[in-house]
Amino acid sequence: MRNAATLVLLGVLFVLPVGVLLLQAGAPGWRYPDVIPPELSWDGFAQALRNPGAMLAALGSSVAYSLATVALTVAMTLGPARFLARASFRGKNLLEGLLLTPALVPAMTYSMGLHFAFIRLGLADSAVGVVLVLSIASYPYMLRSLTTACTHLGPDYRTCALNLGASPWQAFRQVELPLLLPALAAGGSVVFLVAFSEYFLVFLIGGGTVPSFTGYLFPVITSSNRGLGAMVTLIFLAVPIAFFVMLELLLGGYFRRRGMK
Repeated sequence: MRNAATLVLLGVLFVLPVGVLLLQAGAPGWRYPDVIPPELSWDGFAQALRNPGAMLAALGSSVAYSLATVALTVAMTLGPARFLARASFRGKNLLEGLLLTPALVPAMTYSMGLHFAFIRLGLADSAVGVVLVLSIASYPYMLRSLTTACTHLGPDYRTCALNLGASPWQAFRQVELPLLLPALAAGGSVVFLVAFSEYFLVFLIGGGTVPSFTGYLFPVITSSNRGLGAMVTLIFLAVPIAFFVMLELLLGGYFRRRGMK
């Protein structure tokens, strides 16, 4: 009963702001103290579609560098996660804590140093630099997810596959990797959300030359056009949700084809 109440509360906390945004998008003239919008209009929707070029460019750029960030964090953390899950040595907890540091401190504390280094390396004001800095900021979420999954998985499945004649690559690709897919999906979802929502790091390292949806969104929501601001915010909300749903459908289909539950 208590869990049901908590779920209802969480649902209300999510649905209520979304409902207000929907009403705001459909009723730009809705003001306090009106409880119900006096009239509805499609102005916000029409304005969002009137000149979609800049918005779609920013949206496409954000989705592209967020997906690239997910791919890079997987490449960065898969090996260390397997090592941390299976090795036992003095100072292991300290090393894990140090590796998780980017998620435990404000991004501003290390981003200024990274910005200086990226300028010297020629990575500032580039999409590559943006993907790198977002990967540094978000890889702890992927590392934590994969380390936990590798710890629960253990070495037995890999040992059995090797004993049955599989090569190390076959044992990883056909046995370990499918069992790690839920952890990859969980970590990838968080990394995508962090990268897609980031404003400061993209602006600092991208130097305004890398379009971002957060950079497009901020001046819109601070303008007096509340209908357009609400509409663009709903689009901003819909992209991560669509990514999560697509990921779940792909994983569900993959496991059904392999007869895994």
